[in-house]
Amino acid sequence: MKPVAVTAIFAFLAYLLLTAGSGDVLFWSWPEIVAGVLIGVVVGGLSASWFCSSGNMRMAHPFRWVLLAIYSIGPLFVEIIRANIDVAIRVITGNIRPGIVKFNPGLSTDLGKLLLANSITLTPGTLTVEVDDTTGVFYVHMLNVSEICGEKEMCDASDIFAFFNMPAWIRRIAE
Repeated sequence: MKPVAVTAIFAFLAYLLLTAGSGDVLFWSWPEIVAGVLIGVVVGGLSASWFCSSGNMRMAHPFRWVLLAIYSIGPLFVEIIRANIDVAIRVITGNIRPGIVKFNPGLSTDLGKLLLANSITLTPGTLTVEVDDTTGVFYVHMLNVSEICGEKEMCDASDIFAFFNMPAWIRRIAE
């Protein structure tokens, strides 16, 4: 019951954040607050097993949410901007070398793998093709595979991300 309650509270707070300014009762209208409670309960009931799948409540800690926010507006945003510029240059010049590379970020939780897979897919020029659940290996399609990474059996995170070690950030947040 505790995972359902924690997930419902976080879903309700996310709903309030997304609907802020819709009314006159502390930024929300009463129908919005009621709808938020109902949606929070439904989301909590349906996704608590995923949100708190390991049985511990590590993601319920507010510090991890602060880290997630810092990660989203910091390293992830910088990588997305850098990748947009890189893809634009490659489209104009035609200098591409597409391929699928594999790397093991060393993540053990499903939430960590999900966050990293989404971060890779959100970054232009890369796409997470598959994640092997048993070994933790990611298969990533890249618009431009470097010579060094193309010759290796297993690439490093630095071959995929230019400025930040994204798996290390995800490890701080989700593990």
